[in-house]
Amino acid sequence: MAILKIARMGHPVLLARAAEVEDLAAPALARLLVDMAETLADSGGVGLAAPQVFVSQRIFLFHVPASRSDTGAALPLRAVINPVLTPLSDEKMLGWEGCLSIPGLRAAVPRFTHIRLTGLTPDGAKLDEELTGFAARVVQHEADHLDGILYPMRMEDFRYFGYNEELERNPAPLPEI
Repeated sequence: MAILKIARMGHPVLLARAAEVEDLAAPALARLLVDMAETLADSGGVGLAAPQVFVSQRIFLFHVPASRSDTGAALPLRAVINPVLTPLSDEKMLGWEGCLSIPGLRAAVPRFTHIRLTGLTPDGAKLDEELTGFAARVVQHEADHLDGILYPMRMEDFRYFGYNEELERNPAPLPEI
């Protein structure tokens, strides 16, 4: 097990579409998932995509702590391989997002409020679930990494983009979209 280095904005691995995972039984995949979980735990984040640790494959991990859950129930850590996201409504909401690849900054990003997540679990089982609220936001953010998209590319109003410390000192309510 190892804590992996995290690619920062500007590195080309974050701007490319990641490749599909072909071999779920590969020992390197199992090792990567363990290392990504350890890296995510060490970072204090809620999601981590393989390109963020310099591996251009369609994999991400995420979890939702009870304190951030819309229902008050935590979603445990899970890995999703070759994910596909489908919006289940046209409704979007602005919400604050940060990123381990863009340390110290955050911004208001519009995201769909209700999505379907399909893909595979590490053991090859099919995953098919509906997500709303914060969980939907996290999954969209991580899936964007697999397509070479960083959250500033989704922003519509750069007035809501800044350093964490400044935004904490000068909080601004987000407009509805």
